[in-house]
Amino acid sequence: MDPVVVTPVRTWRDQSRFLAFSWELYKDDPHWVPPLKANHLELLGYRKHPFYDDAEIQTFLATRAGKVVGHIAAIVNHSHNRVQGDRRGFVGFFESIDDEEVAHALFRTADDWLAERGMTGARGPANPSMNYECGLLVKGFDSPPTLMMTYNPSYYARLWESYGYGKSQDLFAYEGDRDQFPQLQKMIAPLAEQAQRRCQATVRPLNKKRFMDDVLSFFELYNLSFTTMWGFSPPSRREMIKMATSMQQLILPDLVSIVEVEGKVVGAMIGLPDYNPRIKEIKGNLFPFGFIKLLWTGKPFQRIRILSINVMPEFQRWGLGMVLMSDLLPRSIARGIPEAEFSWISEDNEVARMGVEKGGGTLTKIFRMYDRDFA
Repeated sequence: MDPVVVTPVRTWRDQSRFLAFSWELYKDDPHWVPPLKANHLELLGYRKHPFYDDAEIQTFLATRAGKVVGHIAAIVNHSHNRVQGDRRGFVGFFESIDDEEVAHALFRTADDWLAERGMTGARGPANPSMNYECGLLVKGFDSPPTLMMTYNPSYYARLWESYGYGKSQDLFAYEGDRDQFPQLQKMIAPLAEQAQRRCQATVRPLNKKRFMDDVLSFFELYNLSFTTMWGFSPPSRREMIKMATSMQQLILPDLVSIVEVEGKVVGAMIGLPDYNPRIKEIKGNLFPFGFIKLLWTGKPFQRIRILSINVMPEFQRWGLGMVLMSDLLPRSIARGIPEAEFSWISEDNEVARMGVEKGGGTLTKIFRMYDRDFA
């Protein structure tokens, strides 16, 4: 058998081969959803993106007899290492045929690149950080991913673990259906009313006219409320603005709940419609007409992803999470969206997990973050 050759992506042709490989690998998989190509180019560092103001990336191609058989990215996230007091690199954008020789060659090359930059270990998959898509799917291969969640073949865990990667943290996705919503609303509404009165809180949807102000307030809240979360490093302000701008047309104001105390935003809950079926239909191409189909197709949404529930640390024990949920649920019911996914929730976030499980959420998917030390 011909040897595996791993080379850095340098040219426009290399980038094209890197991008094309996923389409070839998943061509017969009915659950795979392609990335939005324009966004994918930015996150790979092939176009400008503010994440790389404070990070470095190098992508690599694996070939055998001239044919692409896999790829990977090695990433140094300087923000993560400052916040965590660490020297850990990241690997991401990993794809491979079912062949340990290919996967191990990619991992070794990424290791060498990271070690040359002073890293003492690697974590992944992160595409390119935990503020974006991350985690290797290890449970729940029988359905497509929800918006901004990962998907991969079931053999990937074996490829990672055979190289020496071990579990660092699991990230959970829970599912609930419309039949559960009224009972859940009935259960939490009285508690939410008590919490709202106790804090003298007001609740409102996102203000479209003040979209950027509201979304930036959310990201500031996100940074403050997740300071103790495993592996967290805050996105920069430029990243926040970039995320807000890219999500502006996707967010539906009535699927966002914001809670304020004395005029200050202290909590927020964002529900995003699952655009993935539409992204699959346009094959990841926003242009020339994909953008129109993405936003204005007549087909109703079948799922909402509860992307985040964030409450300021000093209010986290006051029940404001229930206030947010009680406010958002009726609007989701009114839209007729039949399913909701709560994702992701880290396995060590017992409070959030308990709340979702008590509300009838079913654990449907598990995404695993892996670590490996070089020494």
